Amino acid sequence: MKDIENSVGKFLDPIKIIAQLNVEKGCTVADFGCGPGYFTFPFAKAIGNDGLVYSFDILPQIIETVTSRAKFSGVVNVVARRVNLENIGGTKLRDNCLDWVILKDIIFQNQKKDVIIKEAYRVLKPGGKALFIEWNSNELNIGPSPKLRIPEKELKEMLAEVKFSIENSIEAGSFHFAFIAKK
Repeated sequence: MKDIENSVGKFLDPIKIIAQLNVEKGCTVADFGCGPGYFTFPFAKAIGNDGLVYSFDILPQIIETVTSRAKFSGVVNVVARRVNLENIGGTKLRDNCLDWVILKDIIFQNQKKDVIIKEAYRVLKPGGKALFIEWNSNELNIGPSPKLRIPEKELKEMLAEVKFSIENSIEAGSFHFAFIAKK
């Protein structure tokens, strides 16, 4: 089995990624571009019922999926909202209110990358952290077109412009790079 895994590569494992983050119980998190909750639900479990995860996406059917999944699974610490993260203040959250923001595969697929990054910075508490995960350039047989991918160095430069400081890289499998940025 190990040989098969090595030959096809390792994909993202939210539980293994979260285990690298020192996430505290009771914290408040936002999952930007949450999709069906790939990171939302593991984060909800990691922070416990005293914490809260906001799941943000622009697609109404995604929000319905996350809401239904939470209700069906008895997860009480997830709030799904339809938002446009490419609008200034798009989350409609107050300034400095979150401990973590998750940005998985969202920067590459949006035109207003700077607005999304600034929104993440705005809603984080001083000392709050953002987890950035994007497609790497090494493996091109899976994922978006190479033209759409954002190089790690370029993303880090964009974050520096907003005054994020890069803390450390995170192991994210064979197809992605990941790191923590701190406000």
